[in-house]
Order: sequence, then C-alpha cells, then structure tokens
Amino acid sequence: MKTLIEQVKQQLVLQEGTSVIEQLLIACYMSPGISTKELARKTLLPTPVAAAIKRELVKSGALVQDRGVRCTSEGIQRIEQGGGYLGLNRSLYQKLLQDNVWLEGLEEELNLLDELFAHRPAVNVQIDQSKCIPETSLRRAVLCLKQSALIGKRMVCIGDDDLVSVSIGLLLKRLFPAGGHVATSVDVLDIDKRFLQYVDETAKAHNLPIRCHHVDFREPFPENLHERYDCFFTDPPYTLQGMGLFLSRGIQALKRETGLPIFLSFAHKSPSFTLAMQRELVRMGLIVSMNLPRFNAYEAAEMIAGRSQMFVLRTTDQTYPEYTGKFEDALYTGEVRRTIRTYRCKQCATEASVGITGEYATIEQLKNVGCPHCGQEIFELVSKIRLTGEYS
Repeated sequence: MKTLIEQVKQQLVLQEGTSVIEQLLIACYMSPGISTKELARKTLLPTPVAAAIKRELVKSGALVQDRGVRCTSEGIQRIEQGGGYLGLNRSLYQKLLQDNVWLEGLEEELNLLDELFAHRPAVNVQIDQSKCIPETSLRRAVLCLKQSALIGKRMVCIGDDDLVSVSIGLLLKRLFPAGGHVATSVDVLDIDKRFLQYVDETAKAHNLPIRCHHVDFREPFPENLHERYDCFFTDPPYTLQGMGLFLSRGIQALKRETGLPIFLSFAHKSPSFTLAMQRELVRMGLIVSMNLPRFNAYEAAEMIAGRSQMFVLRTTDQTYPEYTGKFEDALYTGEVRRTIRTYRCKQCATEASVGITGEYATIEQLKNVGCPHCGQEIFELVSKIRLTGEYS
C-alpha cells in the first residue's frame, strides 16, 4: 500500500502530507459507496482536495466510482495485505471510531490490564514517574486508532511507565482475533530498566509486538532509531525542559513526513506556562490538532489533581527537534527546583539567571518576557549550580 500512496502523492501537491491519502483509501474500504462529500468530512479535507485524491486513486485502479466510491479488488488486496487490515474485526473497529466511545467491547482487555498494572514496578518520583490508571492507558491506545495511527504503523513510546505499549498490543489482539497480524509494531524507549523488563516479560507472555530499548534521553539519540516511526506517545516530566527534550527525541525518531501524529500527555498549567509551552511547540514546527482536557487519570498524583490533558500534535514541513545533542539542562521537577541556571540569549549574548534566587523563577517566565536586552526568546544554557541547605 505504501507504493500506491507514493504513486498518488507524486501526482498531487498536498500540504496535508501523505497520511490523508491513506485515510481516504481506508474510508472507502470501510464504507463502500461513500460519497466524495463524506470522504472530505472524514479526512477533514476541503472537498476539492478529497476529490483530487479520489481521482488519482481511481486512475491507479485502487478505487472505482460506482454509486459512490468503493475499492476495487486490487485496492482491497493492497489494503489487506500491504496495509495490515486482513482479519480485522470490523464491527469493533467501527464501534471504537464513534464519537465518545472509548472502551465498549474491551472489558476483557481492561480486566487483564487491571492485573498487569497491579504488579508493575513502583514509580520513581525522582524522574517524575506517576501511575496512570488502566483505563487511561487503554484510552490512549483507542485514541491512536481514532487518529488512524494504529493499524499497520510503527509506533514508539518515549518513556512508558504507563504501559501504553501493552494496551496497544492487547487492542491489536482484540481487533485481529484470528492472530497472525504482523503489520503493526511498538518500540519502548526508557531509562528505567525495571519497566523495560516488565514490559518485555509481559509482551512475551501475551505475544505482543513490542520491543524494548534502554535509552537515556539526556544523551544523544541513538542513530539506529532515527526516522523510523509513524507516531509516538510521551508523558514527559512536567517541566518546560522535560517537554522539549522528550518531544525532540520523538521528533528525531519520526519519519520525515508532514501530518504525523504525536500523542503528548501533560499537566494542566498556568496561563504563563501554557504560553511558553505553545511557543516551544511553534518553535519545533508542531501544530495542535486536538486537546482533550482531563483525559489522563493517575493514582495518587495530588500535585496535578490526579489528571492531565492529552494533546494530539501534528508534524509540518518545518518540524525540527529543539534538542539534538547531549542535554545539559535541569530536566526533572526536583532538579529544576534545586538549581540556579544561567542562560545566554542566542541573539545578543545577554545572560540571565533562572531559579529560586535568580532574576527569573522559571525558564518559561524568561521566555515569556524575552531577553531583557533584545527581546528575543531563544536561550542556551551556560551554567548550572545545584543549591544546598535551605533551598534543597
């Protein structure tokens, strides 16, 4: 199916990226006889753009105009064999795609997750781990399906103490009850070997398509993991630096394509922090396509009232990681609170101190205000001093 999509892409100029071609093709496969107007609605495309993609797919022999649009036998074969849809439980798939439907029909998977979550390793608060509940983990997997980012995709979890990889694997098993589905895979990257071992053991016990890699995101990202994946999940440390670093590593892992989804879980923050956060996203060339407040629920996470939001981001032709080399800044909440850091403006070299006794309390405050000399908002870390005594 990838070859077909590339062929169609060569005939069109699409600012939306190639993923919309696949989404339109799958919509025709799942709803034979669908109208062009409905195709536009399902893919969120202008009707003329949807019509243009449809025409090219008809020329390729994958679609036919026959009382609406439907797949030809060749198109069906490409989707099922090349796209990984052979053996799909269509009724469950269609149900889960409905608005406001999340876990209906997945009761057995949720019960199994309850057992698995009860035995996962204890969280390490020093690296900002927290335990999401099983329902949240499974909802993230279903959200991936709803965003056309699951079947036939290569996914990566940038940190996975929430066992999203396991939820994805169990959802795939339910969607393909006959087994033998090999078109989808999930890789887990984490610094915590305890969770990597637990995910690996769980994957082997339940025959889930998961591979684990020990990665410290503060170190340069491994070359063999660059530009391999179609989407990624991350629930980073709830600091501006943590978000920027984890998103940067995920961007390095993604294929260089427009429109790829990123599933970012992050705490509800103050307006000033949120403004700085949005500036970081813009700086990395990312757009927010969806925001789901209070989507994630956690056990005993009083600092965030037990809830966080889910952002669905999309890549653009300007997407680029903020951090590419070794990360030297404070990362986790405890580190940020116990350091005084000096940042230098990348434009005029003016320096400013950030921390509990600094000129600015936080880096987001500095970025919101801008350089005191020239006003620009891009800084580099110059030095970091760990506080002791009354500030520890």
